[in-house]
Amino acid sequence: MRKLCLPLMSLLLVACQSAYYGAAEQMGYHKRDILVDRVEDSRDAQQEAEEQFQSALEQLSELTNFDGGDLEDTYDAMADEYDDSVEAADLVRERIQAVDHVALALFDEWQDEIEQYSSARLKSDSQAKLRETRRRYDGMIKALRKSEEKMDPVLIALNDNVMYLKHNLNARAVASLKVEFGAIEDDIQSLILEMRKAIASSDDFIQSMQ
Repeated sequence: MRKLCLPLMSLLLVACQSAYYGAAEQMGYHKRDILVDRVEDSRDAQQEAEEQFQSALEQLSELTNFDGGDLEDTYDAMADEYDDSVEAADLVRERIQAVDHVALALFDEWQDEIEQYSSARLKSDSQAKLRETRRRYDGMIKALRKSEEKMDPVLIALNDNVMYLKHNLNARAVASLKVEFGAIEDDIQSLILEMRKAIASSDDFIQSMQ
């Protein structure tokens, strides 16, 4: 039953998206406009996620350098940072998927319309513009996907630390996490670097579409 449901859900999603694009176009809001808006949303999600992962790193640093006070409060703050990081990562993935969906729809529509030209010059010019837009898009989506892939190792490492402390909430357990901190810090800094590249690539693509 589940194998039957998944394709059906995919078809329903495609149908809903197609209906949305059709309704938007009737209001003068074309796929090109939707793509630009979704790239902007994706960029904003990347920026928010960058800030969130940086905040999680700072909280983990505070935890591993714990020196008195209420350890449970410090742990709770770290657990909250992890949960917020998961939410930020989920939003990034959702926004990237939305970008890719409308981009593919736009490029398919554009190619279909190119075949309708009677003027060879206009047809050739439009085809060249489509190739250039695809080239720019491919570079941007590659940067987005690379930053997306970098999130999982960071989330896994943060979750490991949170779970470990959940069952071993004492100063000795906190001290043992210092060994892990350096690797997590490197992973987060690497993630932030890729996110900044993705943000810059998104800005370049948006500018090229205006």
